[in-house]
Amino acid sequence: MKINVDIDCTPAEARAFMGLPDFEPMQKRTLEVMERRMMEQLENFTPETLLKMWMQPVQLNAEWFQDMLRRATK
Repeated sequence: MKINVDIDCTPAEARAFMGLPDFEPMQKRTLEVMERRMMEQLENFTPETLLKMWMQPVQLNAEWFQDMLRRATK
């Protein structure tokens, strides 16, 4: 025997029916804080600063590689 039950409800109604907590207000506050922080930090990320951040590891690797070659040829 097979029984199918279809329930038509919203996710909020399903959470309330199952007794699950509603995290929507907390999620909204968290997203607002994240958005505010991102907008504050956006001023620090100009193309010049991003280029410096990306190129720094490349420069360090190049220096390390040159140093390794110097030591290998001694």
